[in-house]
Amino acid sequence: MSAPLALAGVEWSLGLSLALSYLLGSVPFGWLMAKLIRGVDIRTVGSGNIGATNAMRVLGKPLGLVAFLCDFGKGFVPAYLVGRQTGSDSTAMVLCAAAAVCGHVWPIFLRFKGGKAVATGLGGIVAIDPIVALIAGGIWFVVLMLTSYVALASLGMGLTFPVAAYLRMEGRFYGWDFVAGTGVLCALILVRHRSNISRMLAGEESRSRMGFGGKQKDSKDD
Repeated sequence: MSAPLALAGVEWSLGLSLALSYLLGSVPFGWLMAKLIRGVDIRTVGSGNIGATNAMRVLGKPLGLVAFLCDFGKGFVPAYLVGRQTGSDSTAMVLCAAAAVCGHVWPIFLRFKGGKAVATGLGGIVAIDPIVALIAGGIWFVVLMLTSYVALASLGMGLTFPVAAYLRMEGRFYGWDFVAGTGVLCALILVRHRSNISRMLAGEESRSRMGFGGKQKDSKDD
């Protein structure tokens, strides 16, 4: 993994790849779009989070979806490119995806105050094993439909990541490195949603329009 990587005639080391992955992850697309399109700081409206859910409140669903895809791409692109350059070295892919997630959660451009790791982490997982992401995405959808809590759906998806990775590990190009990476991502998602967890336990968490629970007020998720 420490051997230089060749990309477009430039020698890349794993260390440089990790640094670039972090910098890409640090690009606050939701914040930039809100600032350029609406002239507002997304951190001062809605939930105050820079992630896609709050971007949808500020920018509307179409542009919010663009923000989600950008955050998703921050995790997918580094893992995918490093996989191409290393012949699917799963450890390098996991590390670059993790670096991008760290950039999203602790962005250097916003004084290390960022999002909740869901969209960017999902992008990294899709680059490594789309079926794991599909299984976890199914759990997200079912939980959202049953409860209308976006945060609870995100927690359910996060908890599913390492379980699905473990169940699919045998015979894959990855091993415990990917299972461990999804486990760390799961823990990070739980920690970043601790305020949502507290509000749900207190019966104060708001619901989405989607699902059987209806909508009360804006949820303060990613």
